[in-house]
Parts: sequence; C-alpha cells; structure tokens
Amino acid sequence: MRRRLLGRALPAFVLIAALAGPALAQEALTYQQPPAPIADILDARPTPTASLSPDRATLALYDRANLPPIAELAEPMLRLAGYRINPRNNGPANSRVAWLTGLSFQPVAGGPARAVLLPAGARFMSPAWSPDGKAVALLMDAPTGLELWVADVASGQARKLTEARVNAAAGGAFDWAPDSSALLVRMVPEGRGAAPDVSRPPSGPIVEESMGRTAPARTYQDLLSNAGDEALFEHYFTSQLTWVPLAGAARTLGAPAVHLGAGISPDGRHVLRTAVKRPYSYVVPAALFPTEITVLDLQGREVHRVADLPLRDNIPTPFDAVAPGPRSVQWRSDAPATLVWAEAQDGGDPRNEAEVRDRLFLQAAPFTDGPTPLVDLKERYSGVTWGDADTALVYSRWFNTRHETRLVVDPSTPGEGRVLLERNYQDRYNNPGFPVTEPNAAGFPVMRFAGDGRVLMTGPGATREGEYPFLAAMDLGSGASERLWTSATGDYESVVGILDDDARRLVTRRETRNDPPNLYVRNLDAQAPDALTTFPDPAPQLAGVTRQLVTYTRADGVPLSGTLYLPAGYDKDRDGPLPLVMWAYPAEFTDAAVAGQVVDTANRFVRPGGSSHLFLLTQGYAVLDDPSMPIIGRDGAEPNDTYIEQLKASAEAAVNAVVEMGVADRDRIAVGGHSYGAFMTANLLAHTDLFRTGVARSGAYNRTLTPFGFQAEQRTYWEATDTYTEMSPFTYANRVNEPILLIHGEADDNSGTFPVQSERFYAALKGNGANVRYVVLPLEAHGYRARESVGHTLWEMVRWLDEHVKNAPAR
Repeated sequence: MRRRLLGRALPAFVLIAALAGPALAQEALTYQQPPAPIADILDARPTPTASLSPDRATLALYDRANLPPIAELAEPMLRLAGYRINPRNNGPANSRVAWLTGLSFQPVAGGPARAVLLPAGARFMSPAWSPDGKAVALLMDAPTGLELWVADVASGQARKLTEARVNAAAGGAFDWAPDSSALLVRMVPEGRGAAPDVSRPPSGPIVEESMGRTAPARTYQDLLSNAGDEALFEHYFTSQLTWVPLAGAARTLGAPAVHLGAGISPDGRHVLRTAVKRPYSYVVPAALFPTEITVLDLQGREVHRVADLPLRDNIPTPFDAVAPGPRSVQWRSDAPATLVWAEAQDGGDPRNEAEVRDRLFLQAAPFTDGPTPLVDLKERYSGVTWGDADTALVYSRWFNTRHETRLVVDPSTPGEGRVLLERNYQDRYNNPGFPVTEPNAAGFPVMRFAGDGRVLMTGPGATREGEYPFLAAMDLGSGASERLWTSATGDYESVVGILDDDARRLVTRRETRNDPPNLYVRNLDAQAPDALTTFPDPAPQLAGVTRQLVTYTRADGVPLSGTLYLPAGYDKDRDGPLPLVMWAYPAEFTDAAVAGQVVDTANRFVRPGGSSHLFLLTQGYAVLDDPSMPIIGRDGAEPNDTYIEQLKASAEAAVNAVVEMGVADRDRIAVGGHSYGAFMTANLLAHTDLFRTGVARSGAYNRTLTPFGFQAEQRTYWEATDTYTEMSPFTYANRVNEPILLIHGEADDNSGTFPVQSERFYAALKGNGANVRYVVLPLEAHGYRARESVGHTLWEMVRWLDEHVKNAPAR
C-alpha cells in the first residue's frame, strides 16, 4: 500500500548502481564516510538559533540537534492527505522535524546567558514566546507522545503543562492567549484507543469517477488512496481543542474534529477554527477537503460560521488561479475580534476577464452584521500588514507578469485603497523592503511607526556590490522613503528588533566575510555595536577558502554572474587550472533587465552544511556556485518555449568565463544540481558537450509525469505539448554521452519529483548504453537529513567526480 512508509529494517540493497563495464551490476553497500575533513565538519556542533522576546528584553537561544541518525528516520511514518506524521507521538515525521536540544535566556541588557534545566536527553520543537515575553512554550518529545512545556524567563525553570497527548499532526498545535495566562492546545481526544486495523484484505476495488467534471490536479505527494488511509487520517488528525491555563485545570472547547487550525482572537474571547470533513479526496491534500471555518466562544459554542467550503479539486491550472469562496481567513491584528478574508471575483480563474480579481472583507464580532468590503484588488491578494485603526498595507500579486501592487487602506472607512507603489517583485535592486512588525499587547504583529508617523521599513538592500540591509522610514502618503541606517561596507547586518521608541537602538544579526553571524545591540549614535553572542566558526577548516563574484555576458547580451570559490591555499600561477564543478538552479523571468541583476556576496559568511556541493572545496575542486541560468520570456512569449536554447547559452557563457580566467580547464568541468537543478543538469548533458559529467540529485526528468504544470510553467501538457516534450531530458536520453550520477531519496515528498522520475530516467539511460550510476537513499525525502545519508551522498559525489573529472583522461 503506498499510503505509508512504516518503520522497518533498512533495505538490503541500500543503493542501486549501474556500473560501466561489460555487465550491469547491483551493489550491496553499507553507508560510506566522506573523505576528511568533511566528516568532521558534518559532526561539528551546530550554531544555536535565536529569537527576541516581544518585550525586547530577552533573547531565547536554542541549541540544535546535529544530523539525525538513520535509525531516527526509520521510526514508523504515515503519509496521509499531504502530511507525513509519526504515529508514535502524533506529530510530524522525524524527516520533517529539526529537533532542538537546549534553551538559554540571554538578557539584551547584557550579562551571561542562563541555561534552562530540561530533562536529560530532551528534544523539543515549536518554541513560541508568550505575548508578555515572560515565558516560552514548547512541545517536548516523550516516549508516547508530545507534551506541552513552559519555560519561565525570570526563574529559568521549565515545567510540563500537559501529558503526552498534544496533537501536532497538522502543525501549529498551540496558541497563546493574549494575556499570556493560558494556551489553546489541540489534544488527542481522551480515550481515543488504538489506531484502526488496516491490514485486512480489501472488501472491493477502489473506484473514482469524474462524470465529465473538469478537475485538474498538480502532482501532489502523500495523498489518501483507500478506505484504510481515510480511517488512519481521521484517527490521527482528530483533535480536541483544550484550554490549558498556566495555573488551574484544563477544560475542553467543543467537540473533537479534524482540526487543521485554531487561533485565539486579539481580545481573547473567540477562537477561529478550521476543520475538514468528509467526503475526503484521493487527488488533493487535506487543505482542499470540504472545510468548515467557524468562530467559537471560550465555552466551545459556535457563534459564527464563516464558510462551509466544498471539496476544491477543480482549481484551474494557471498559478494565479484560486478556489471560489472565502480564503486566507484570519484575525485582524489591530482590532479586538475582527475577521478578514479574501474572495475571488473572477470565479478564481485568471483566464476570465475581470476588472476586480479579489475583494477583501472585514467582519467584526458579534458577527451579526454582514461582511464589509475593505478593498477591491486588480490582482490576487497576497497579504496584509496591519498598523492601527486607520492604516493598513494590502499586497496583491499577479504571477503571470511578476507584478506586485501595495495599497494603503483605511479600515475605519472601508472602500478603495490608494496605490502606494507598484513593482516587479523579482526586481532585487529596487526592493523597498517591508514594514517592521512587532507584537502588540495581544501578541499579534502590527506595523512599527517612527515618532513622526512614518512607517519603519527593513529590506535586503541588494546592489551590484552586495546586499546591505537597511532600516528606513516611509511616508505612506507620498511613498517617499528615508534611510535611517544601512549595513556598513563589508558587513552584512540585518535588523532583528528595535529596542527604543526612537528606533535608535537595535538588535542586529551581523556577519562579515570572515566573521560568523552573531547578535549585537547597535546604537545608531555610536560607532561600534555591543556583542550579545560569540558563536564560533562552525567549520574553521574552510576559513582559507577564497571567493569572488564573476560577471560575464550571454551571447544574446543578458548579463550573468556566479560566485567562484577556490580551495584554501590555491595559487593560479603556481597551481594552474583546477577541476571545477558548476552547481546551478534555473529561474524564470519576464524582464531581461531584472534577470541580469548581479549581487555580490563578498560580505557574507559562508560555510557549507548538509550535503552541500561546497564541501568539494576540501577535495581540490573549484566551485562556480549559482551561475545565472535565467529563462526569459520576451514580448509576451512564455519563457519555457526557448528553455533549451537559453539554458545552453547561459552554460556556455559560464564555462567560457572560468576558462578565460585560467582557474578551470575546459576538459575538466562538471555540472550539478538538486531538484530543478538536477533537471537542468540532465538537459545540459543531453544537449551540449560542455561538461565531462553531471551530478543530478532528486530531479524530475519526464514532464509528461507532471502534466498540469511544473516549476513556473503554468500551461498544461495538452496546451504546450511540444514544450513539455522538448524540455524533458527523458526524451533525449539517447543523447546523454557523458557519465551521470543520479541520486534520489526513496521517500521524496516534493511535488513532481517522485522517485519514479529517477527510476525511469535511469532505465532509459541504461537502455541506451549510457554510463550512469543510480543511488537510492532509503527513508530520505526531497532533502537529505540522516547523517549516514548525507555522508554517503558526499562520498558518492567525491568518488564520482574524482573518477570522471579530476583524474579523467583527456577527451
């Protein structure tokens, strides 16, 4: 049954490989370790992460677990309705959890951090500050489930609030009350009992029927597939809303349901609840099942029904398409209990002509008056930032043109919004940033204003010379923006929080080319910031690596760039050209000028982690990282109609650039990528002879298997048959005449990159006599998590590149 990957002994094969030679063979390998110093770097202690409290007085520092052992990924896992869960603890599967192992509180005013005493061997997830900044709630893993704990800042003590019955299957298992006195928690219902037995023989066939109804569906993963799946989904996702005070007895709210979300209103008197119901679907994930969105009071009684949505399995294929009816329902941050949501006015289909695409609605408690239109949008609603009673910023976007509009609206007098700015949202150089938000007294994010009424903005500050984050003040009347502070030349320093009313004291995160990221208190009226943390370099073995921005031009005039990394101690005059790996990921654009924007990374601290290709620097390779591979649609044409042509031109320009610099030998260059980068790699081997070999990880190679769109392609296979065919390297498997290494996670969870993509591409290559090695990583998803899997992936890559690039004979 394909619904789940249950815990089991690891497969005996562990990897499959097609080897060059007179016969095809299957290897039975154990996991291999990468060469030094890669293994030591992988096993180094990860740098903690940090979070600033709402009262801006304390940093929470979270210790992170290292790469988990494969045995951890081998715990039982269920794949249900687009989710992957661990039935042992009713939470997300281990492959989807970045466990935290320690917690410390660091005063912003200075002084040492105080470690919170947690149980031996503790691991937890989902930490969240209380609105008053005095405590952190978290989910602690226990042998039989997840427990809710709270850590107190003042005492440094942590205590358990619930037994191991928290239901985190759908994520977001708890929500703080605005007064910080309690939490709303989704719990496993009392006396739930054992999971349904789904091992019995089926009682009949599985039948689906469309009756002529148009219902296109993208290639979703982990869907329900039979009655047994439905029973398991209902068992594990049914939860009981429970009010859990910090002091006193817990009480239930309403009846159990298959909750996908629940949140308390800013006034603490209502709960917005989202629950799904039957009939379930085998073609879309749970978020598109029939859905009830309701408001409950704190006794669990339904006081308002926002929407009763049907099954939404018929959303049109263009990316600007949405389902009819209310969507993105949420509480308004700056009001006691007001709902806000969007509804399509064009039937949800962007192919319909319409002056108004979306309308935003408001409805305030007690919900006896009907919804009030807030603003009409000519594009799709993409979010809102609340300010105060008379100011909000509403965002809309249109994917087909990459256009964004920001409107200023006055919630106190609903009506038309005023356009503040319009832009191509892929334009990095002219990004005005977004408003600084801070939690209000209820813990909801609202805009932070300067003393003169202007809104404070932060942004990445992309320039040709690099990204230099900034703090600015924007007049929402004129749109004029004034820079209050910009990261210094050579630094990459971004705003984490603002400490005073005048916005002169900031908490920042600062790094340089040679200094690892750390947290600081910066006074804008002083020269140097004061350090709050002193995290060390996690991989000092790579401190001597050099890097530089390389710029060059494609044959059609599009400016391109990439970051060239060279091994520590390398001298071009002494050592000559190196074997080089290009690691890339194509991107689609509608504007050639935006596609050609160049941003240096000289002020960033770079250290590899996981299965990064940058580890190859320790083995004597040069790496051209992220060389531009823009696919541009000109004059109304779709970008992908000339995908192969543009991809070849970009790759040829990159190869010429590094060869002309003298750092690479044209005869010793490899290409590689992950996901869409793997798709790119296979196409470059099929259509060019620029590279000696390729490394393609977790890719998709046959676009007929993703017929209702992929990546940025909105058209269906039947609307663009030639494009789908020509973009598929599977079509040209007989032209791949360079060795290729395929790696894929056995349990890939990414839309479109089913493992069958690599399986069938391998079969096509093998059938045409290619030199191909196919590695399957047991239990791994789209990204690789287990220490054994990561180490083995890097071993495979180094071994393959040494054979086919570094030590390969001349062609």
